[in-house]
Amino acid sequence: MASSETLTSQEYIQHHLTNLTLGWHPEHGLGFAHNSAEAAEMGFWAINVDTMFFSILLGSLFLWFFKGVAERITAGVPNGAQNFVEWIVDFVEENVRGSFSHKNDMVAPLALTIFAWVFLMNLMDLVPVDLIPHLFAQLLAIFGADPHHVYLKVVPTTDPNATFGMALTVFLLVLYYSIKMKGVGGFLGELTLQPFGKWGLPANLILEGISLLSKPVSLALRLFGNMYAGEMIFILIALLYGGGMLLDGTAGVLQFVWAVFHILIITLQAFIFMVLTIVYLDMAHQEHH
Repeated sequence: MASSETLTSQEYIQHHLTNLTLGWHPEHGLGFAHNSAEAAEMGFWAINVDTMFFSILLGSLFLWFFKGVAERITAGVPNGAQNFVEWIVDFVEENVRGSFSHKNDMVAPLALTIFAWVFLMNLMDLVPVDLIPHLFAQLLAIFGADPHHVYLKVVPTTDPNATFGMALTVFLLVLYYSIKMKGVGGFLGELTLQPFGKWGLPANLILEGISLLSKPVSLALRLFGNMYAGEMIFILIALLYGGGMLLDGTAGVLQFVWAVFHILIITLQAFIFMVLTIVYLDMAHQEHH
């Protein structure tokens, strides 16, 4: 809950939107940023430690759970965990069969990884906004840290660095398979000869170039924008707490309603990221004549 005695509403919101950033500061050297301004001064090579930690943790959790179920799989009556995993795998395979018309054994595992990983990262948005940051701040306070300068964002997909990282990885795979399946000449031909033929070269290159580059940008910004907006609404609802019984009750109801609605958003965004990845890879395998 917002601590109105120590933070204004603006400071509270800013605090929750600031990552735990490690980098090389021009004046202070290597260390953690004490505010968003210091984080900006650290430049491109600064690392958002919270984004890295939670994304790796959740990815590892996904691998551990699925690997554990796969090792204990039985031909007889499946248990609940096996049913759950088989349902997710079947769901992903059905989408791959429906959207990917070529042969590539990498696409289905990639689609499964993207869906499960993005869903788990999005799911962190349902954890009360102050719970983990507050516990983390209290832990570091034992070692003398000022809680007001301890930042922690627990939803990796509200960090554009994470969403662009995933989107650019998909983009590199699209480029790789475009060149592998069509050859360098075929790939360049797609960029320069379509849609207006050889006489429309400048326009072709501009249109196809924009279309190609817009794929990772839209993929990253769609996920980031939806999750950032969802997180912001949770933060604004949290500001209502501490304003009396009426506001506390209203905040509780709003929080529950938004959380229920947000379950749809976090699932839908993971699904969209997965499906667009499959579609983009399918397009990379297609040859235009």
